[in-house]
Amino acid sequence: MSALDKALTPLGRLLRNRRAGEEHSVRRVPALASATAIEFSSAAFAHGQPIPVRHAGKGRGPNLSPPFQWGPLPEATRQLLLVMEDIDVPLSRPILHFVALFSPDLKGFAEGALTPDNTQVRYVPVVMGRTGYQGPRALSGHGAHRYGFHLYALDEAIPADTPLPNCEALLQAVTGHVVATGFFEGTQQG
Repeated sequence: MSALDKALTPLGRLLRNRRAGEEHSVRRVPALASATAIEFSSAAFAHGQPIPVRHAGKGRGPNLSPPFQWGPLPEATRQLLLVMEDIDVPLSRPILHFVALFSPDLKGFAEGALTPDNTQVRYVPVVMGRTGYQGPRALSGHGAHRYGFHLYALDEAIPADTPLPNCEALLQAVTGHVVATGFFEGTQQG
């Protein structure tokens, strides 16, 4: 445990019962709903299992994105959207760790591929304007955190020249265009 984690442990314990919760998850956003499911997983960990330290955020691990793979996509798919969120953060809303748009021609991502300089991916800035994979780093002493990985198939690609300064702009752009979804989650102990 790092010196920073040790220093933050009392705060984590104090906030242990405060969690954003599933009711504010992107899974509950009506504009992102679809009855059609996509097989979506990672070879690094199974649904509901701990996320390996190698995929943990800076200060806890090397911040390597896990490998991702998905099954057949609907024929209408023109773009994919991948989102990672922490629903157990001690705030009023979950924190988005990364938001990425990319071509459905990609059949998955290798470990470590979701870097800010990956030209096959268009990132939407998240917390503090960050782009690229931001691995889990649960507040020490706060308990287990659940990290949701969400994949959305879109029937219309967002043009590259469309400004997406934040997730609100992205949500407006994808409303009415989600044709299928995939989901799995991993955990990390805080």
